[in-house]
Amino acid sequence: MIIVMKPGANQEQIDGVVHRLAEIGSEAHISTGQLRTVIGAIGDRGRIQQLPWGAMPGVERAVPVLKPYKFVAREFQAEDTVIKVRTAQIGGGVFAPIAGPCAVESRDQLFRTAEAVRDAGATILRGDAFKPRTSPFSFQGLAEEGLQLLAEAREEFDLPFVAEVLDPRDVEMISGYADMLRIGTRNMANFALLSEVGKVHKPVLLKRGFTATVDEWLNAAEYIYKEGNHEVIMVERGIRTFETSTRNTLDISAAPVIKAMSHLPVIIDPSHSSGRRHLVTPLARAAIAVGADGFIVDVHPAPETAQVDGDQALLPYEFAELMDQMRALAAALDYTI
Repeated sequence: MIIVMKPGANQEQIDGVVHRLAEIGSEAHISTGQLRTVIGAIGDRGRIQQLPWGAMPGVERAVPVLKPYKFVAREFQAEDTVIKVRTAQIGGGVFAPIAGPCAVESRDQLFRTAEAVRDAGATILRGDAFKPRTSPFSFQGLAEEGLQLLAEAREEFDLPFVAEVLDPRDVEMISGYADMLRIGTRNMANFALLSEVGKVHKPVLLKRGFTATVDEWLNAAEYIYKEGNHEVIMVERGIRTFETSTRNTLDISAAPVIKAMSHLPVIIDPSHSSGRRHLVTPLARAAIAVGADGFIVDVHPAPETAQVDGDQALLPYEFAELMDQMRALAAALDYTI
């Protein structure tokens, strides 16, 4: 059940609803928007629905939510969630370009890439220190050394950075370095990890599992949100289909679908969805056209030497050209970059 308070409802009235829910053994999760407060009631559905919520002071209406996810649903919060990552913004009419190497390989590689993407207009740096690889013999990342290099690059180029977390035991350590955490496609259903990142006060990029439905993806976001971390960004990164001409199939419709179903921001990953450098730019352009709030793009100064995903990484000059195109599209579509 979602209990919508009237505009201007005071704290005493909000506390009255919370107290009444506690009396019947239910939890109250409060979301305060610009215009009104919304309270998510979690507990015995029958007992909650029987109470005369409309008669309580300050309550505008009570809305049953039949979906398994409640807090990330559009019914829970009508206003779009806007997330700040230091000086960068995701959502609220601002398109956020996130770019950098798929994996941190060296200080030189990271710094060359960070300088290039910053100069081209990226507002957040991507770069992973821990890499989940299909083969146990593939490059697994530089671990904490990579995080230290990313933190150094942040200070040098004034770019907040996002880093992937693979293990619940590493959440605290990675949170101590990164400005934003990322849950990869293989871990979208790692519920222990989702709950753990839900307990930290860092924005989280949640990639869609490559076999996940939109409902399953939103339920994964619910795990994070329920633990108290409300800064979740959905990332469409392509799903596995019968098509073999691309690495994955980018579900570009996911952006407007999520926008209708949830208040959370959604961004597109044209690099991991396509797996092909020549496809990244057209798919990135599509992201802004369908209403996404940003993209996350792989960039590498020498893709032919990359230890991870070189085939899909843009060269720095190609990323700069893409950003010129994105600024033109943003102007036409009333976005800010």
